Parts: sequence; C-alpha cells; structure tokens
Amino acid sequence: MRWPDHAIWWHVYPLGFVGAEREALPDGTSATPRLAKLSGWLDHLVGLGCNGLALGPVFASETHGYDTVDHYRVDPRLGGEDDLRRLIDEASRKGVRILLDGVFNHVGHGFEPFADVTAKGDDSPYRNWFHPDLRTFEGHDRLVTLNHNEPEVADYVTDVMTHWLERGIDGWRLDAAYAVPPPFWRLVTDRVRARFPDVWFVGEVIHGDYTGLVKHTGFDSVTQYELWKAIWSSLNDRNFFELAHALDRHNTMLDTFAPQTFLGNHDVTRIASRLIRKEQRNHALVILLTVGGVPSIYAGDEFGFEGIKEEREGGDDAIRPAFPERPDETPGYAAPHHRLHQDLIGLRRRHPWLVRARTEVATLTNTVLSYTVGHDAERLAVVLNLDGEPARADLPAANWTCVAGEAIFTADGATVPPTGWAIAEP
Repeated sequence: MRWPDHAIWWHVYPLGFVGAEREALPDGTSATPRLAKLSGWLDHLVGLGCNGLALGPVFASETHGYDTVDHYRVDPRLGGEDDLRRLIDEASRKGVRILLDGVFNHVGHGFEPFADVTAKGDDSPYRNWFHPDLRTFEGHDRLVTLNHNEPEVADYVTDVMTHWLERGIDGWRLDAAYAVPPPFWRLVTDRVRARFPDVWFVGEVIHGDYTGLVKHTGFDSVTQYELWKAIWSSLNDRNFFELAHALDRHNTMLDTFAPQTFLGNHDVTRIASRLIRKEQRNHALVILLTVGGVPSIYAGDEFGFEGIKEEREGGDDAIRPAFPERPDETPGYAAPHHRLHQDLIGLRRRHPWLVRARTEVATLTNTVLSYTVGHDAERLAVVLNLDGEPARADLPAANWTCVAGEAIFTADGATVPPTGWAIAEP
C-alpha cells in the first residue's frame, strides 16, 4: 500500500482558522506569522487519529484565497515562507503529511501576468495565458480563467507544484479541476510525477464521470460529492435506497481509484446544520469511516460545529470560522461526538484495508440498512436504524461480534436499538 492508502486528512481553511483579515494586507505590510497557530493543533489532529493536514489556500491572494495573485508567496495574512516550512517540518516530525490547495483554473486580477495584460493588451508577453475574451470563472468577475491550451501555463503550473514539493509537501488538491481540460492535467501530472513519484493528486470534481476523469487526468483521486450528498440526503429523507444506490456506484469507482470522501469541507453547509435530526451525525460518521475511500474530517466537525453556507458576499463565513488558540478551549472538545470521531477513526486505523473495501448491502428498507464491507479475506458489518423502534437487520452468516455502537448480533443478523447503529467483526 502507498502512503495515501493510509491517509486520513484533517482539513483546514487557514485564513478563517487563524482569523485573518477579509482582504489582502496593503503592500509593504509585514507578514503576520499566524500559521504558527496551526502548529498548536497538530497534536489534536494526531489524537483524533488523522495523519494528514489538508490546507486550504495559503498563497497570496486578494480576498478568500481562491483569487491567487502569487503561487510562490505565502499570503502575508498567514505569514511567510519560513512559517509555512516550519509548519511542514513540525508536521513531518509527527508523521503528518501536508496537502496544499492549488488554484490553477483561475487567478485574481492582481496576478502579475494578468496585470501585465491589463496594462499592455496584445503587446503583453502573457497575452496567450488568458482567453481572447478574458473570460471569468462561473460569473465571478474577479476570477480570470487561465488559457490551458497555452504551453507556458502548463510550464508555470508544473513549476509551482514542484517548487512546493521540493519544500516538503506531499500532494495537491486541485481546485475547480472539473473546469480544466483533462489533457492539461495529464501533461502536468505526468511531468510532476516524473520527479515526485509519491505525490498524491486529488481533483475537485462535483458531478460527472469521476472514473473517466481519473483515467484521463492522472489524478489519484477526486472529491466524492455523490456519496456526500447521498449520506445526508438519505438520512434527512429517511430513504436508505438513495444511499444504497450511491454505495453501488462507489464500488465501481473503487475498481479504479480510492475517492476522497467527506462529510464537510470549506464549501458546504456543516453536516451538523445539514441534518434535520442531530443524533444522525453519528450515522453519517459511521458511514464515512466504514466505506472505501480516503476520508477527510473538516476541522470543527469533530466538535459538532454548525454553520450554514449562504449564496451572498460573506456567505462562507459561518462555515469558515476562527478557532481558539488551543483545542481544549473549543466548545465540544472531549464531548461525545469528539470521542466518537476518535473511536471510529481508531477502528479504521485497525482495518487499513478499508481504503479499498467494497460495500455489499444485506438489508435495505427506507429506515434500516445493513451492509458488509470487505477486501480480500477481511470483512466488517454495519447496521443502521433510523426508526424510533428496535429493528431487525440481516447479515451474511458469521460469528459477528460488536466492536462499536450497540446492537445484539446473532450468526445471521442483528437487532438494532431505536435510532441506533453498530459495527461488528466476524
């Protein structure tokens, strides 16, 4: 198994986490070494059971980090390159991998090549870095789309990636990867992988042919939004048929790659706010941590943070809050949901084969689901009950022993308490 098969990520949006200013600091302003705050949370990450720190944007930008102006410079609101390298080194000493967020589909207006085009028009040597119509990204007039048919753009992206890999990071999340032509990604990922064969690439993909994109781009993984939606939607609608369909599709992806799975990230409403019934946060977490894939925990979800994403300026603030200086100052620290994260991540650590595990449904009703997850000779069973009454769930015959949650297991099934769940080993 390669190192990504053992990865469980703790995902942080740095500008929000450290309480940075909403907009870039004026030119000449000294960098503020706020990245050091994350160092104080590395032990929390490890104590949770994670071994990867997935960082949102850390490069110089105009506002929220996704309007990058310099991919070689750390945002002064976070600190300088020395601060980032110090965080990388401290993480490495604790066995924690670092994933950076690469925004290579579009740039901010202050991006030097675009500023040159703005000043010189067709006389700029960077004119071909952008489309003839200087198109923007999905209606955001401050985000200018790069021309991915221009060889110099591929050279630039390749150089940025290798620059930071040389400084100790382990992989790249590729923002808006779905909007970039796959041949561009294939060219870049092949070049980078030739120098850094252990690099891990995960593309942000919302809809579409996940498997086809992995095959044509050179990505190792993509964001599994299908499963994310099916988890919370099936729980809210009391409709496990939707989840079963998504798990079947998830199985087909695992034939080619291990999807990046999640319940939350910096772009979506927090799972605690998304779910109608708060106790079903536990069911959602059980599903995430028992199915195949490379899971990530969005910082704060382990404490039960709430937050609703709104489609307005500043609408992401609630899901990207500032954090206290220390984990034990955080509401929800050491509370049952935090401890459940530790318990279930610990269970997954004891069964590393889960990264490639296929799911087989045994019992399926609107409100009761049982399934087994297996890889080669290894197997676990999971039972979930959304009803307010005990429920019977069938399982393949085995000497099932409960290892998490509560249920009474027999050789061919389990009785699950009201709104309960359980995991068993044969």
